[in-house]
Amino acid sequence: MDAPLHRPDPDAILARLQADESRAKRGRLKIFLGMCPGVGKTYSMLRNARKERSDGTDVLVGVVETHGRVETQALLDELPIQPRKEIAYKNAVLKEMDLEGILVKRPSLVLVDELAHTNAPGSRHAKRWQDVIELIEAGLNVFTTVNIQHIESRSDAVSQITGALVQETVPDSIFELADEIELVDLTPEALRERLAEGKVYLGERAATAQENFFKEAHLTALRELVLRFTAERVDRQVRDRRSGDAKRVVWHSGQRLLVAVGPSPFSTQLVRRTRRMSDFSGSPWLAVHVESSRTLTPEAQRLLDKNLALARELGAEVLVTHDDDLASALVRVALEQNATQIVVGKPRGNRWLELIKGGSLVDRLVRMGGDIDIYMVPAEETKKRRLQLPEMGWANPREYMLALGVILAITMIGYALTQYIGYRSVGCLYLLAVIGLSLRVGRWPILFAGLLSAVLWNYLFIPPIFTFVIGSLEDGMLYVSTVIVALVAGQLTARIRAQSGNERLREERATALFQLSRALGSAKTLDDAVFAALRQADDLFGAETALAFVDENSSELVPHFASSFTLDSKETGVADWTFHNRRSAGRFTDTLPANAGYFVPLLSEDKAVGVLGVKVPPTGTLTLAQRDLLEGFARQLALIIEREHLRAAGERERILAESEKLHHTLLESVSHELRTPLAVITGVSENLPNANPALRENLLKELQTAVRRLNRLVGNLLDQTRLESGSLKPLLDWADAHDVINAAIDGTKDALAGHTVQLQIPDEMPPVRVDFALTEQALVNLLLNAANHTPSGTAITVSAGIEQGGRQAFFSVADKGPGFPAAMRDRFFKKFVRGENARAGGLGLGLSLVQGFITAQGGEVLISDEPGGGARITLHLPHTPLQNPPAE
Repeated sequence: MDAPLHRPDPDAILARLQADESRAKRGRLKIFLGMCPGVGKTYSMLRNARKERSDGTDVLVGVVETHGRVETQALLDELPIQPRKEIAYKNAVLKEMDLEGILVKRPSLVLVDELAHTNAPGSRHAKRWQDVIELIEAGLNVFTTVNIQHIESRSDAVSQITGALVQETVPDSIFELADEIELVDLTPEALRERLAEGKVYLGERAATAQENFFKEAHLTALRELVLRFTAERVDRQVRDRRSGDAKRVVWHSGQRLLVAVGPSPFSTQLVRRTRRMSDFSGSPWLAVHVESSRTLTPEAQRLLDKNLALARELGAEVLVTHDDDLASALVRVALEQNATQIVVGKPRGNRWLELIKGGSLVDRLVRMGGDIDIYMVPAEETKKRRLQLPEMGWANPREYMLALGVILAITMIGYALTQYIGYRSVGCLYLLAVIGLSLRVGRWPILFAGLLSAVLWNYLFIPPIFTFVIGSLEDGMLYVSTVIVALVAGQLTARIRAQSGNERLREERATALFQLSRALGSAKTLDDAVFAALRQADDLFGAETALAFVDENSSELVPHFASSFTLDSKETGVADWTFHNRRSAGRFTDTLPANAGYFVPLLSEDKAVGVLGVKVPPTGTLTLAQRDLLEGFARQLALIIEREHLRAAGERERILAESEKLHHTLLESVSHELRTPLAVITGVSENLPNANPALRENLLKELQTAVRRLNRLVGNLLDQTRLESGSLKPLLDWADAHDVINAAIDGTKDALAGHTVQLQIPDEMPPVRVDFALTEQALVNLLLNAANHTPSGTAITVSAGIEQGGRQAFFSVADKGPGFPAAMRDRFFKKFVRGENARAGGLGLGLSLVQGFITAQGGEVLISDEPGGGARITLHLPHTPLQNPPAE
């Protein structure tokens, strides 16, 4: 009795173990899914959370939106809530979920409402579903809610149904992370009653919603959509999570059809019949082709491609497997995919020949299929024509020559030794030769060797010799045994070779995909990944390859520079058709087959991100297995491209957040700094005309101080702009260190009024070659920094000198203040960073400008702590001794 081979797939076991290990490390995710707002997702989530809390679970509300619903608010009141984080954005304060605070508290269960929400700029993540992923990866369990309209793959359908544009979506992949999906269902009539009672929206908004989005027809369609989506996810979970032992039987938890597709015109009828059965029962279906070791004729290959393409167009999930036993392969796939029904054609072959093979395909499926239903579809009269048989594969002529040579050699040896060992021993030699040949040659050469050895042994050795008469029963039995052994050995050899070839194909495919994944994973840039993938495809398929992306500016396909297949206008048109229709086209297909290239779309979540093209030589071909492998390449490339897009989007979000933060900081700082001197100038201008001489003198001093402060502020902003634009060019000339330092002190005498300034400059200090203005400004900023960060009366020391054997000059400013905070050491020279104890005033540009001024002159800035307390900042500048000092 035939029985399917239930050998576990090592790759499947490894993938399941890795998935289980990954799932064990992260928290559990439960999604409450509804067809639209108002069905009670948040209410159900809170009820479940309260039950969890009553069982002793540490529950924390991350974010929940009640929308003014009294029942929902009542459930929320008794749960602990994490205060929301306030984020300033465009003169407004937005409140978002405090992800960082939740991670610090580490509760057992976090409630996160409205999964598709977009966070305010400046948040840790752009989308709330990214927050949820971080929470579960940190080991926290999460309850969350989402509507069907916010699922990426269903948003277009919802827009078509309701006419409402969906702005916020979540990727379907997040449902792969969900451990549980709870459908919160409500009939359209009950939902409209809730809407009328003001339990969904209030006031005029409720009336508007009832006449538009919440029409009964819309709600019915949305309900069907969410029910189908949930059923699909449950069906996929059933198939993925069945254990290895469970895959020996089919679970009739739902209908799932499987149709066998081959290189036959009748397969077209089978595919269409299965599609009608699927529509009638509302169940998913698979189209499975079993690729054997036999080589298909070009016409058979064309028919097979046409049938598989038709199955894809009609919505089937197409699978290709390798096996020489069609019935065993179909049952194996049905068990793996939990298919409850197999659809095949009615047998039309020779019944006696089928009995020799163990019965027809239907008979063997019935014996092997267990509780799988077998549907037999008879062929239409117009389809009953003689089919072109596949090539038999008569093996290499050299195998026949080898078989002939071995049998002739045994014949000569036996003829020489027959008088010593007997003719029956010669028969054993023939039998051993046939068995030995089965290890080296194929089925038909083995049969040839077996028949030839039987004929020669009968004619030359079995008495009476030189006749085909067999004189005894023993000789007849040995003769028949030799023929049977030859037949069995040939058949077993063919089967083993076919299995070996199939395993080799699987190994080559797995190795190619592994090498591609490793190359893509180790690539530092997208260009490196594309180059590695295309070169590997060139070698693997013996073809020229091309990869095209969409240009963001022109929205046209642009070939990557690493492509070895040059796309002309005609090929570009095929690639463009492939991209927009998300289907393969070109050579070996029914769409634009006259072109030289075969094009495959790079699909990511049902959208195309590029096109992969392959051009094989005119006499070459792409087998079905190669095209399947090429689609695997395309999927891997789509993933790496999508990853690059996500990385770029994340980088843009980060830059945008930094820009917003910088803009906000600059606006606040500049507005504050401008307001203070302008207020002084305004006050002085108003009081100056009526002031007495003494007051006038004080007002003029305040005016001068305010003007200097304003001038310094504008100068710092201009200098920072010059540094960032690269337009700052130092003008190096010989200068006296005393003059540079004295000029800096004079420019800051107001700020240094409460401090004692000490100079430490050697008398023999030689001239230094610096940009006088930039160095002076750097020292001015250092002196202002010291004055602002030290108490009144603190001494400030300014030093200068030559070190490192006369190759370097230095200027330093030291104080006896509180010193440098350890937490700020990595941020001293960044823009708009101010010390914690700094006095009011300043933009936080001083040290950033100092570093820019000194770096522009080829120097460096170092910070250090002073012994006994305090801080020191030293400017190191390159120095070349002056050969001929200028005459005094």
